[in-house]
Amino acid sequence: MKGQMVYTGIRVKDMDQSVRFYTETLGMKLRGRAKNKSIQGEWAQLESSDTHQLLELNWYSSKSPLYTPWKRGVEMDHLCFRVDDLDEAVKVLEEAGAKRLGGPYLTPGWKMVDVSDPNGICIELGAPARSRRSRRR
Repeated sequence: MKGQMVYTGIRVKDMDQSVRFYTETLGMKLRGRAKNKSIQGEWAQLESSDTHQLLELNWYSSKSPLYTPWKRGVEMDHLCFRVDDLDEAVKVLEEAGAKRLGGPYLTPGWKMVDVSDPNGICIELGAPARSRRSRRR
């Protein structure tokens, strides 16, 4: 299995303050920002102007299934890897000791699954979602 790292996601306490900090202070470019009703939270994706590295900021309301009280150590939210075959990637990772945390779930154009690495860090695996039309062929 070969994965391609896409971005690092971190949790933030205040989305507006965090976006301002990373854009105005560190010079990152805001690529997208949206509320996510299904997880009762919000995300913003930023890009470094020099290296094109991506950073995803994640905020979860106290009603979100992903919410935990803020304390030192919860800042690391997840790492995202693109894979070609999601089912095969999950199988390989589970055989290597990863634990499935959630999914599959769909976002526009993507099918995603969350697993944990041996340290408990969430790894979000994503593969391009096949349209119904392509599945019939």
